[in-house]
Amino acid sequence: MPNILLQCFYLMLPAYFANMAPIIVKDAFKSLKIPIDFNKKIKNKPIFGKNKTFRGLFFGVIFAVIIAYLQFLLYKNNIFVNISIADYSNWLLIGFLMGFGAIFGDLIESFIKRRMNYEPGKSFVPFDQLDFVIGALIFIYPLVALSLSKIIIILLLSFVLHIIVNHIAYYIKLRREQW
Repeated sequence: MPNILLQCFYLMLPAYFANMAPIIVKDAFKSLKIPIDFNKKIKNKPIFGKNKTFRGLFFGVIFAVIIAYLQFLLYKNNIFVNISIADYSNWLLIGFLMGFGAIFGDLIESFIKRRMNYEPGKSFVPFDQLDFVIGALIFIYPLVALSLSKIIIILLLSFVLHIIVNHIAYYIKLRREQW
């Protein structure tokens, strides 16, 4: 069981970094802090909200691609091959799909939250913890077909890790909310 947990964690690293990227770069590259929805509204409600920016999209994908490239280098040099679920020779596509999928999943969740009148940053369990994971899994599926058991492990593992990481980020002042 520990090996399958490690395999699932390792596979999801590009998506995890894509999800963290907007927080990591939140004070940089101010010129890219343009809302993806361009502040447009549907029925007087933001489409995604001002916190969903092109900066987050761009760096989410870039972080995922970088992590996938590092996984490729390790894979190519027979390091971590025993925990690799994917063949990382197509690292650019893996990184792009996982990064874009993670951000896309987060955008869908934000769209739903705005329709339900949730304020940005307000807790929306379990979707806050799983939106990006589901998005990444859907986008990566054509390249890495996972068993149902691995998908369930990824969802459970990601849920727990997301809560832990966000609490740490809150206590070290990277985030304003614990979720």
